[in-house]
Amino acid sequence: MDEMEDKTSVLSDESDVEVDLRRSSKIQPENRRTFRWRNGQCVLAVPTSSMLSPRFDLSLCRALLERDGFQIPVADFETPLEIALDVPSVRRYLFFNSSLFHFIMAPINMNIDVRLIQVNERLSRHKLLVGVADWVQNCTGSLQLFIVYWDTAHCLRALTETLEEMRFVRDEAQKILNKRMSHLVLVTEVMTFDPVAGGSSVNESSDEERPLLMNDEETGHSTSTSQREDTKLTTNYSLVPDQILPAQAKALQLLLTYGAVYVKLLVSERLPNSTHRPLRSRRNHCTTASLCLCQYIKTKVLRL
Repeated sequence: MDEMEDKTSVLSDESDVEVDLRRSSKIQPENRRTFRWRNGQCVLAVPTSSMLSPRFDLSLCRALLERDGFQIPVADFETPLEIALDVPSVRRYLFFNSSLFHFIMAPINMNIDVRLIQVNERLSRHKLLVGVADWVQNCTGSLQLFIVYWDTAHCLRALTETLEEMRFVRDEAQKILNKRMSHLVLVTEVMTFDPVAGGSSVNESSDEERPLLMNDEETGHSTSTSQREDTKLTTNYSLVPDQILPAQAKALQLLLTYGAVYVKLLVSERLPNSTHRPLRSRRNHCTTASLCLCQYIKTKVLRL
């Protein structure tokens, strides 16, 4: 990734974490606020404090983003990221599925990329997208949280136009989405009052032992299912856009669903090559990559 942008190491007195700030060497502190960020430019890359117990210093991340002019409230940054990543089951998953173990990863990481959808829903309002990427360098695993500048307006408009053009073959288009996305399920938990709490015929499995996502067979192909565990209600939502949604709503859902995996592929330079479009095509909304986010979705999901 040395070819992407220059790196500047920043050390915080409150943390031993070394932060890679990928930005142009021409940007000086006094003109950061006036600097025009471009889609695909990495604003911040923060490694975990430890590979054995992956965790990110989110307060430090937000402080560094504020220094660059991104005013993001805690509710849009630390809170959703802690829910998505800072739980024992996810930290354990990050460790055992890291490149350190040379596991073969799926095109979309169901436990991490899907959990970041709700984070990107909030961060996209601030023209940012987040993703987690890892690889091995010199026999050492490197796991990092990447925050990339991305204004989704152009991709949203282009993808909406594409979906509107497909309305004449709506049933066929929906079959494609079902086939490509039927395995993606977002799991949310809500606390509920249990009048017989303490009484213990319920199986008490820990958060680490419970699967983060359920497959189609387990959810019965339904859009939303619920199951009781102690005083928690776990609700599973299918990520396949509903056929009755307008094209723009479908496009936005697709952009958010694949935002984290796109960031991961972008920063690790693993995006597929565009064989029939030039790098600086009018439809490419990221001049530093072979495909922008909407083109990635068209190519990998819609198969256009």
